[in-house]
Amino acid sequence: MARIINILPESLVNKIAAGEVVQRPASVIKELLENSLDAGATALTVVIKEGGKTFMQVADDGGGMSDEDAVLAFDRHATSKITTYEDLENIRTLGFRGEALASIAAVSHVELHTRKRDEGLGFRVRIEGGEIRNKGQDSHQPGTSVTVKNLFYNTPGRRNFLKTNNTEFKHVFDVVLRAAISHPDRKITFVSDDETVLDLHPTTRDNRIRDVFGDRQTEGLVAIGDSNEHMSIVGYASKPNYSRRTRVEQYLFLNGRYIVNRSLNHAVFQAYEHLLEKGSFPFFVILLTIDPHRVDVNVHPSKMEVKFDDEGSVYRFVVNAVRKSLLAQDLAPFVEERMTSSGPRGGEGGWNAGNSWERLLRPGQSVDTETGEIGIARPMGHPGGSTSAFSSLPFGNVWQIHNKYIVTPTTEGLMVVDQHVAHERVLYERIVDRLAGRVPPGQQLLFSHTIGLTPGDAALVAQLHPDLTAMGFELKFFGRTTVALDAVPQDVKPGEETTILQQLIDLYKENEHTVSLEPRENLAKSFSCRAAVKAGDPLNADEMRSLLEQLFATKNPFVCPHGRPVIVKLTLAELDKRFGRPA
Repeated sequence: MARIINILPESLVNKIAAGEVVQRPASVIKELLENSLDAGATALTVVIKEGGKTFMQVADDGGGMSDEDAVLAFDRHATSKITTYEDLENIRTLGFRGEALASIAAVSHVELHTRKRDEGLGFRVRIEGGEIRNKGQDSHQPGTSVTVKNLFYNTPGRRNFLKTNNTEFKHVFDVVLRAAISHPDRKITFVSDDETVLDLHPTTRDNRIRDVFGDRQTEGLVAIGDSNEHMSIVGYASKPNYSRRTRVEQYLFLNGRYIVNRSLNHAVFQAYEHLLEKGSFPFFVILLTIDPHRVDVNVHPSKMEVKFDDEGSVYRFVVNAVRKSLLAQDLAPFVEERMTSSGPRGGEGGWNAGNSWERLLRPGQSVDTETGEIGIARPMGHPGGSTSAFSSLPFGNVWQIHNKYIVTPTTEGLMVVDQHVAHERVLYERIVDRLAGRVPPGQQLLFSHTIGLTPGDAALVAQLHPDLTAMGFELKFFGRTTVALDAVPQDVKPGEETTILQQLIDLYKENEHTVSLEPRENLAKSFSCRAAVKAGDPLNADEMRSLLEQLFATKNPFVCPHGRPVIVKLTLAELDKRFGRPA
């Protein structure tokens, strides 16, 4: 019988292995940075072009390699980090699998230059698609430089899955940022398309955090530090009033390695208990040190997943350490007196300064300032509509329950509406119309607001700039990371002009990681979620009626953009049944 099992050629095996290690340019930069850090480099330079698609380079001043090692380094399972099983049980380096360079070389053009400090000449190796094309002695400063060009040139299917240059840049930036956070004693330079993005000099951990995240973010951090006989922890966590609306900026390191672990992320969140508002998440940088014998990092080729011999004890240690640091601060929550439609304690005034019913009105909708009646200004000849400036709403009595739900009677019983998701639906359809050019843009601000962004967020804003403009944001760039905000969508509450943009960016990034959405769909959903009235916001009768009218003018008033129900109806028959009343 003819045999059906074949031994794959080495070139194909290497390409398959590369798929586990190299997913995008950021994967290449991560592996090369880890090699440089393991080599004892004190200065590292990362250079990319076009998000890393066409050119990447990592240069260091580490120990360098001999001629023979420079060639062997590109063989599969070739590593200087371990030699025995006992070494695998006691990993203290970032790399150890011996797959990175072979995987990178299998799907790109690679050139390595290296020189040991005690040798006069260096050595170069040039590889294309896993095959050595050229090698020999070369002049080079002490250390190693690896240049990677044309990633996935020989696997076009993989190349087609790469995103835009800005998106790939953001992923590379995240990798460099993590290395900078975990190794503050190293000089790290990052250059993208001939522009220096980061130029960080060796410093203390506190100063590195300040250099990376800025003064404002750093002022809102609490230092964390604790240890026991098995492990230690250092780092920072945000004060409750500096929390974020997403989990994007949460950095967890184990023995210098960036890891992803939902259990430990939850441990940090658990430490806050009641200090955080619902829907808020802490910013944190946590660096754990644990005996390598108690940790298994050989779980996945990316080396970002780990297993603990006793995850429960690590969880409790993190909770207690973070909680102890928070309780040492003056973080007692305060109660803010909220104004209702009749003012605080029955006085006069709006329900909150700048938060009047006007933010719930649709374009073309008006309110009679004498009678308080809300209506829609309809153009002459509007089908079925009145030509007067006001037409009464179909909703009579309305009540708000726990500042969260709107209740109103219907002909069949009663209807309960979730105010937040109802307003989300309204704003979502409005933004969709704006992005399609069917609604006039936003409102001009009396004074421009200057906003400082991280390089990653600035790249995202630049990428989304046309759609942000269509939504009603007017932005001007000053340098790479500073923007001036001159106008915002009409739905943004006064005083929240800068925070809504940052929250929109944060949620957009979180959606990129958790759901698959087109950019405009992502923008519309992110903005509607952040700009909508919240559970807990008191509304007066006019505001509630206006919101209900707007809701039932949408294309789909029954579910929010994320699929949650907006309306729950309770019929008279169901009420009669509950009270035992005969039909």
